[in-house]
Amino acid sequence: MEPRSVLRAGREGGGAVAIVTGAGSGIGRATAELLLARGWRVALVDRDAKALDEIASQHPGNTRILLRTLDVTDEPAVGALVNEVAETFGRLDGAVNSAGIAADKHVFDTSAELFRRMLDVNVVGTFLVGREAARHMLKAGRGAIVNVASISGLRGSKGRSAYGASKGAVINLTQVMANDLAPHGIRVNAVAPGPVETPMVKNLHTAADRALYGRHIPMKRYAEPREIASVIHFLLDESQSSYVTGEIVAVDGGYRGAGIITAPT
Repeated sequence: MEPRSVLRAGREGGGAVAIVTGAGSGIGRATAELLLARGWRVALVDRDAKALDEIASQHPGNTRILLRTLDVTDEPAVGALVNEVAETFGRLDGAVNSAGIAADKHVFDTSAELFRRMLDVNVVGTFLVGREAARHMLKAGRGAIVNVASISGLRGSKGRSAYGASKGAVINLTQVMANDLAPHGIRVNAVAPGPVETPMVKNLHTAADRALYGRHIPMKRYAEPREIASVIHFLLDESQSSYVTGEIVAVDGGYRGAGIITAPT
């Protein structure tokens, strides 16, 4: 599970501990960097070993970081990774499920294979990491899980049959887990971003897509990853959100509530 460059993490220094999946880029990376800046100890998890190697090179000697490659759909590997994080740092306070894949295809062009793969990574992966993290949080009687959903899970979006269905499932999963785990002091919430300036979105969105979103997002721009990360941090931080669970927080520049925009202003 280890990338080529792995920093030596340890229990020294204290601070809350979080696992962040999809930490190699985009929202996951921005979240991991923000948590580190706020004094957390963080396990950065991604399938992309090169991305983790780059992060390692930027944090030489930092014992508050653990870097691991992981396929979030591999159930035994997920369990082993979560156990390792808890053993290495001596605790586990938070988990951020940011690993995910996307596709923009008409329903007729969406294969069953693609649909299943989208559900496997985006839903099953989120479930596995959340479930295994919660097992460790039970021991402390507290913890927080934040899932990265999407506006596409809250409203139908053209060309997003597989992606939208997967993110809709993440939203429902978040609410179910929140109810199941609340008696144990574990909070579960989700963020539902609109368009964000991530490598994944840049690969998917055409100039026409950007023009369309520009007309319909009241704030007239895409979000930056750090803007989503700040909401995730809020939901993780018990001092700020101790009574918040089962919530789906839209971070979309007003897109979901904009209604019909008849003309640019």
